[in-house]
Amino acid sequence: QVQLVESGGGLVQAGGSLRLSCAPSGSIFRINVMGWYRQPPGKQRELVASMTSGGSTNYADSVKGRFTISRENAKNTVYLHMSSLKPEDTAVYYCNLQLMFGVRDYWGQGTQVTVSS
Repeated sequence: QVQLVESGGGLVQAGGSLRLSCAPSGSIFRINVMGWYRQPPGKQRELVASMTSGGSTNYADSVKGRFTISRENAKNTVYLHMSSLKPEDTAVYYCNLQLMFGVRDYWGQGTQVTVSS
């Protein structure tokens, strides 16, 4: 069973930066959308950013101008570059990969990001 392996979370001060990475543990083919979601304490999971195989991106309004999503298709790896971090960005961040034609999607185990004020 292929799993998504995330890395890069941690504790950072407000105004700082982090980069999250996510890659599958094995081969996955026909990936369409790669993205990041987050779940703040006591709240529902929400979309942070996503990118299609064609390069189109979608960002939550709260992170526009501060976060950048990118991907390396050859490695099936997706990144989330986070800058100007705020305490309200504190959450568990989850990687998500969606296969073409809606066959299925994969979720990472989550990585904690904590922003101190």
